Amino acid sequence: MESEESILNSKDVALMLDMSPDTVNEYARKSILPAFKQGRQWRFRQRDIQSFKREMQEEATAA
Repeated sequence: MESEESILNSKDVALMLDMSPDTVNEYARKSILPAFKQGRQWRFRQRDIQSFKREMQEEATAA
């Protein structure tokens, strides 16, 4: 359970989603990825990213 409450940075999310950190930040700015600002940095909840990844996989298999 504890890992689901983990807070990730852009590099962590980029590795999970196989995209660049710049793309992750752009998606956060555009509200494509659920994120929040901590200072000047984007932060992400691991459970939100896991849900996003599942949704992307479901869309890919449905297409």
